[in-house]
Amino acid sequence: MSRAIAAVQTPGRRRRSEGKKAAILDAAEALFIAEGYDRASVDAIAARAQVSKRTVYDHFGEKGTIFLRVLERVNDALVSAVHAAIAEELTPGRDLREALTAFGRRVVTQTFPSSDYVTFRRLTSQRWSIPRLPAGSRDRPERMLEERFAVLAAHGEIRAADPGLAARHFTALTIGLALEMLEAGREDGAGEPEILAVIADGVDAFLRAYR
Repeated sequence: MSRAIAAVQTPGRRRRSEGKKAAILDAAEALFIAEGYDRASVDAIAARAQVSKRTVYDHFGEKGTIFLRVLERVNDALVSAVHAAIAEELTPGRDLREALTAFGRRVVTQTFPSSDYVTFRRLTSQRWSIPRLPAGSRDRPERMLEERFAVLAAHGEIRAADPGLAARHFTALTIGLALEMLEAGREDGAGEPEILAVIADGVDAFLRAYR
């Protein structure tokens, strides 16, 4: 085969390879959720993805690596959602109370109910011994919020010698409490109005401490 022909075919082979990788990750995600990390096997992943076991190993290696790639893919989607919420809600010049409230509401009403977040929670809440994302990957949303709070502090919008601590306080007072209510909502009947009220109260408490 000539180099010219090989060069023409390379993009097609690359697309097929990426398609197989995506199929493997989709299959693995479904099995890890349905059966748990310990029970899901590479054989089952390959069968569900309709590829050979050798193909799975060629692309990803062992099961632990597959799990981490699944988790990274979901985590990246969540990080993108939080990044967009920060960029579009915590904008320069916007009233700070309005901006913080809008950010908290967006995370709670759009990110938490998303399929990506539900998948992430199901994967990471398993009782089995599962591979964990590196701390740097897990902390990316918090670090992004810390960076925006540092900008707010630099512009005199908040008084925060430690923007990271301020970000954690904000999250605990708003998003953290809202998440607790969402998870308990099935039992106590907490709905969106009650959850949004928690966000508003948390923003007020934060601003009393940091303004």
